[in-house]
Amino acid sequence: MRLVIDRPVPVLGVNHGNLGFLVEVTPAELPSALMRLAAGDFTIEPYGCLEVDAGGVELETRFGFNDVVLGRPGRAGAVSVDLSVNDLRYGYYRGDAVVSTPTGSTAYNYAAGGPVLSPSSDAVVITPVAPLSGISRPVVLGAEDQLSLTVAPDSAPIAVDVDGIPACELGHGDRLTATMRRKAADVVRLSAAEYASRSRVTLSLLDLPLRPDQLVELVPPELRRNTEAAIGHPEAADRFH
Repeated sequence: MRLVIDRPVPVLGVNHGNLGFLVEVTPAELPSALMRLAAGDFTIEPYGCLEVDAGGVELETRFGFNDVVLGRPGRAGAVSVDLSVNDLRYGYYRGDAVVSTPTGSTAYNYAAGGPVLSPSSDAVVITPVAPLSGISRPVVLGAEDQLSLTVAPDSAPIAVDVDGIPACELGHGDRLTATMRRKAADVVRLSAAEYASRSRVTLSLLDLPLRPDQLVELVPPELRRNTEAAIGHPEAADRFH
């Protein structure tokens, strides 16, 4: 998606990971999905991203569709940054910080206790991770707001990741700014209802106190055996259903 920012090139997501909130199809479904794409049987869903700048510090990547994370490169010291919104100082964070888009609100922001933002919302959320002092609750800002985080004199060195990619390191006095860029990329949707339903199920599973293998243990043994037989012998699937 970063490669086609501000270009009208539709992106079809194929899930090769575990969660797949953004993706539309699995690898097995790709051939039929490409046929639908060629036939024009799809809709487009625009996505915004965070555009990041760090003054004179060179960034490996400037665009984040999920989040920007400020954390310690090692275990010594603590991150300490001052928050300003539209050049007005609001407070400070002493602890790692996550700046997230609505898309990324179900990723690290969610794991850190931040809110889930609707994909249709024009908003950005800043969530502190294990704060020692300062701002200790998530802060939701409008998409038009320009936020900046300035490294305080008592801060440890800061490593900045953009969408999980190491972007740069910040030192005392360095200032990172982030603004929302609307409609930065277009994502293909083959079925909006199915995508929304899958995302709700995925989000619900994240809140379960059991891993998938532990969840299977709750299924009655007889039903598990029938399921395994159907999976191992596709011709038995119809009988199982």
